[in-house]
This record gives sequence, C-alpha cells and structure tokens, in this order.
Amino acid sequence: MLAIIQAAGWPIWPLLFASIVATALIIERLMYLRRARIIPRQLLDEVVGVYRSGNITPDVIQKLEQSSPLGVVLSAALRNIDAPREVMKETIEEAGSGVAHVLDRFLTTLGTIATLAPLMGLFGTVVGMIEIFGAQNATGTNPAQLAHGISVALYNTGFGLAIAMPTLVFYRHFRALVDSFIIDMEQQAIKFVDVVHCARRT
Repeated sequence: MLAIIQAAGWPIWPLLFASIVATALIIERLMYLRRARIIPRQLLDEVVGVYRSGNITPDVIQKLEQSSPLGVVLSAALRNIDAPREVMKETIEEAGSGVAHVLDRFLTTLGTIATLAPLMGLFGTVVGMIEIFGAQNATGTNPAQLAHGISVALYNTGFGLAIAMPTLVFYRHFRALVDSFIIDMEQQAIKFVDVVHCARRT
C-alpha cells in the first residue's frame, strides 16, 4: 500500500483524506440511521396510552422528546394537546423540520465527497500528464520520470473513482432512508392528531 501511495505522488494525499472522512461519515450514519432508533415500533401506541390516561406532565413530555426523533415530533403534539387541529399540525410540521435537519446531518458532506473525488482524481491525472511531458527533453526521454508520471496519472484516476462510487451509493441510500423516515413520522403524527380530535368529538 505504501508503495502505491509513493507511486501515486502527492496528489493522492487529498484523496486519502477524503476517503477517511467518507468512511467515518458512512459508519456514523449507519449507526445513527437505524429504524429502531429513529422510529421506535411501539412509541405511538405508548403516547396514545399516555394521552388517554391523562397523565401528560412536563416530565413525561421531556422524556418523550429525548427518546427519539419521532419522540420529538410527538412531544410537540402533546405540548399543544388542547390546541385546534391546525395549530397542532403546524407545531408538528415545525418539529418535523428540525428533526429532518438532524437526520440530514453529514449527508451534504458525503455528497460533496462523492462529487469531488473524481475531480480530485482528474487533477492527479493532469499532474501525471505534466510529468510525462516533462520527461521529454532535448537529450531524449527520462524513463524513470515517464514511468512515475504514468503512475501518478493512473493511480489518482483509479483511486478517485474507487472513493466516489461507494460514497455515492451510500449517499443515495441514506438520502432515501431519511426521506422514508420523515414520511413515516408525518404519518404517525397525523394518526395521533386524529386520535386526539376524534376523542374530542365523542
């Protein structure tokens, strides 16, 4: 591996840094964006049970808010339990926007790396081509410099693509996952609002 890095020249270092950052972000997002952590299975039923029991206290709301992103959305509804339906929905939407921002964390950076890595590899290719042309002089061609220029050009191109492809796949995966979580949270929040306002009518 060290021999490859030496052969690829100095342009490989920004690519190595980008690969380390991308790997760290992918691992962090894989650990965080788990359905059981974002949308606990029984949470809506528990919140409905709390509402029907009338045991809505500030401590209960705070504990719910700290439990999960879905808990943040449902706790916003509980804080406005006596408000009209439209007010409850607006509050839920505001809380949902904040949750969406948290779920989107680091995805912009991941997408930037996926886009930038091939360009960084192309930059390394240009540096390698410059070395290839520099290997030719009035006395002939310097074989060592020519070989090094070819190595720089090819290794950087290959490494840039090798970083970009999996990073782009994970970026698209996380993007779709976050969108599905947001839709699911909205549906569960609307179900809770319907429960509250159906109970008021009876």
